[in-house]
Amino acid sequence: MSSVATAFGDSTVMLRRNLRHTLRNPTTVFNAILFPIVIMLMFVKVFGGAFDVGSSYIDYATPGLLVMAVSYGLGATATEVNSDMTKGIINRFKVMDVSRGSVLTGHVIMTTLRCLVACAAIIGVAFGLGFRPSAGPVDWLAAIGVIVLLGFAAGWLTVALGLAAKTVESAGIATVPLIMLPFLSSAFVPADSMGAGMRQFAEYQPFTPIIETLRGLLMGQPSTGSALAAVAWCLGLAFIGYLWSVSTFNKRA
Repeated sequence: MSSVATAFGDSTVMLRRNLRHTLRNPTTVFNAILFPIVIMLMFVKVFGGAFDVGSSYIDYATPGLLVMAVSYGLGATATEVNSDMTKGIINRFKVMDVSRGSVLTGHVIMTTLRCLVACAAIIGVAFGLGFRPSAGPVDWLAAIGVIVLLGFAAGWLTVALGLAAKTVESAGIATVPLIMLPFLSSAFVPADSMGAGMRQFAEYQPFTPIIETLRGLLMGQPSTGSALAAVAWCLGLAFIGYLWSVSTFNKRA
């Protein structure tokens, strides 16, 4: 059997393992869904009327809440990866001659799947609150592609954070900046309505072009500039996360 086939088979086994862990501890998915929904209800029903975004507020806020659903699920990945490293599981896999990269790949794929489930729940609640996108089939497929790419990139970056952390607790804390970034973007108000300094930060941080790309696609008005920036950020973060993960894993495993 070729090394590629072996790695693929081992990655599938690791994915099944992570899926079982998630099913036994559904809190990881529940947290990723619950908090964005609570924030959605708070902003749409409580604060939404105070914001002038030029359209229905639920239509404006939903893309940002999709990104928030992705970021809220990352803490579970970081803690699971760190737990594997600190509890000796990796040493057992080494004895079993499991492909080293498959351990990391399984976590990344599981993270991406959790992101898709959380985003599906957000979209369902958004429709119940009056979300009415203008996207066609191609726009929806493109939006799903952006979410998958974001989940993949965030997965690799979170795996790296989990590997680099010394304890399970610190691994969870390491993802807090990724959870906070959507609040400091154009998720809830346009970046140009913010004060100096914060406006520039919101415009040039990674999540804003991703949110704007999703917003354009869902409203049937895609922006090529935002899409290129969003893809570039996702690929860049994935590349950095992958290199960091592999380097740390090789040192610690």
